[in-house]
Order: sequence, then structure tokens, then C-alpha cells
Amino acid sequence: MEQHHGRIRLLDILRGFAILGTLGTNIWLFAHAGNLNYITTFDQSGWWEGNDLLRMFVLFLINGKLLGLLTIMFGVGLEMKYRQAKRKGAPWPGVYLWAVLFLVLEGLLHFIFVLEYDILMSYGLTAIIVAFIIKGGERLIARMMIVIGSAIAFLMLSLAGLLLSSGSHVSLGSFSDIAALYQDGTWVEQVKYRLANIVPLRLEAILVIPSNVFLFLLGVRFIRAGVFSPDENGRQLRKRLFKLGVYVGAPLNLLIFVPGGAFDLPVRYLFAPLMSLGYIAIIARMIQCTRWEWLWRGLENVGKMSLSCYVLQNVIASIIFYGWGLGLAGQLNSAAIIAVWLMISIIQIGTASLWLDRFKLGPMETVRKTSIGFFESR
Repeated sequence: MEQHHGRIRLLDILRGFAILGTLGTNIWLFAHAGNLNYITTFDQSGWWEGNDLLRMFVLFLINGKLLGLLTIMFGVGLEMKYRQAKRKGAPWPGVYLWAVLFLVLEGLLHFIFVLEYDILMSYGLTAIIVAFIIKGGERLIARMMIVIGSAIAFLMLSLAGLLLSSGSHVSLGSFSDIAALYQDGTWVEQVKYRLANIVPLRLEAILVIPSNVFLFLLGVRFIRAGVFSPDENGRQLRKRLFKLGVYVGAPLNLLIFVPGGAFDLPVRYLFAPLMSLGYIAIIARMIQCTRWEWLWRGLENVGKMSLSCYVLQNVIASIIFYGWGLGLAGQLNSAAIIAVWLMISIIQIGTASLWLDRFKLGPMETVRKTSIGFFESR
């Protein structure tokens, strides 16, 4: 948990772990040409064969968990920016608003040219809301978390109960047209598709903002409470997170193996973040093992240039799976897809390490810092 040049190493490692883990969910969408049925159970009427069971096991470990962890880490980053502004005596949110508006723009470009499931736009909009909430103090933060958390829990559990009691089968419909676009269409045709369908394709990014706000605020409260500190207080807090994530979160996330889709949304948006808490505690303990220092250093480098790595991994996956690239979408079994995910992760660890040996920041981080510096000087 040591610090390097003012940075808390654990935070960078967790951020890097979350970035690579987010690809562990998206890789199934790339590999199956945008077919959402491969990350849900809506179309599953019975138990899985070996190939599908392997996919579902990976999704049990990753789907929503690493995205939840990444969202918490964004909240941690926001709190650190808030502290920095306070130390400088700068107004808040002040220039920070330019930073998050720039993030929204980056997300929009990423959505248009790379991936319709971009998370940066949603994070940017969330950060604007949370920046004003934390300005209101601890009491407002607590109230907002209670209200939002209760509303999400009620909505998700009610939805699951409704689907289970009705016995109705929910289908996401056919993805044949989308699959054909990504398997056979050109890159330009894919860009046109995203632009023409920007509202429905960005609907989830808007609907998850309340969940994002809750997790951002959770990250704020974690760093204020000392969860990431190397002292005894930090260790005790992480022990609690471990128990919550492993003994409560993991059993609840096993509901993803119930076919029919009733638990898909509750697991992803309600239960998955509980496992995210367990991952924080597990990684914090594991990084004390110096035998794996090469891995921790690699994850740390990915975390330091997380924005660049997030975009890069999606570009690489597009080249591998889409028709205008190698065209492997729909051609690989689950084991091969996992192997591709691990290969891309290794490439990113190597690329980030080589880049940071020569430069202080990642390419996209450099552009952002330069742009923010411009507004600060005005």
C-alpha cells in the first residue's frame, strides 16, 4: 500500500485490474458480434453445456464486478481531485467540470468510432452530479446513498420477483442483423449504425447513472474512511469488505446460473458490486506477495494509463473480431475467447510498461492534462 510520488499504489493496481476485467465482459460481445444473449440468461431455458458453462463461470467472476470496481475507483479519483482543489484553495467543482466534460467528449468519440457500449460518457455525466453532491458535505452524501441504494434495490428485486411469479419468458429478440453488420460490414457502416441509433444504444449509459452515483460516492467514502490505508484501520476495514464480498456477494451472484433472465439485472447492478468489495480486499492482500511483483507492476502501469488502455483494448478486440479486421466473431469457442482476452491483457500490460518507461503519462492522459491545463491558465 506504499505511495509512489504521491500516488497510492493499491489504487493504481485495482484500477488496472478493473480495466482488464472490464474487457473480460466486453470480449463476449466482440466475439459474438454484439449479441447480448451471450452475457445474459434470457434465452437460456435449461442448464448449460460445457462451452456455455465455461462462459457463464467467467461472467460469474467478472460481469458487473470489475465494472463496479472501476466505478468505485472513479469515485476515489474524484475525491482525490476534490482534496487537491481544497489544498490549492481553488473553487470546486471549478476546472474539474472541464475535465469531466472532456471525458464525455472522449466517450462520445469512443462510442462513435470504436464501441457502442462505452462507459466514459456515463462516467463523465455521473462525475458532474457527484462533484456537487460531495460539495454539500457528509450528510448529503449519506442521504443520497441511502435514497439511491434503496431505490435500486427495490427496483431490481421487484423486477426479479415479477419475472419469477409470472413465469413469463423474456427475450431480447434477434441480433442477426447486428451480427451480420459486425461480421460482414465495413468500419464505416458500423460507425453509421451507431450514429443512426445513438439514442437506443446510449439508453443503458443514462439508466445506470443512479447506480454510478452510488458507487462513486462509495469510493469517496472508502478513501475518507481509510480503506486503502496501510495502517491497522485500513486492514480491519478491508477484512470487513472481504467478508461482505465473499460470504454475501458471491452466493448472491451465483443466482446468475438460474436461467430465464430473472436475476440478470439484479446480479449485474445490485449483487455484483458486493463482490467488487471482496476483490478490493483480496487484491490488497495479494500484492503483499513479492513473488508476483511483475504482475502487480504491470497492473499498476495499466492503472496509471487506464483511459488509454481502456480504449486500446477495445480497438484491439475490434480488429480481432470484426469483419473489417480478422473477422473471428462467431468462430471461436469459450476457451479460445478467454485465451484472446488474456492475450490482449498481456499486450496491454507490456504496452503500458514500455510506454511509461519513456513517458510520464499515457497518450490520452497527456491530451487530457494538456487540455485541462489550458482551461486552468485562462
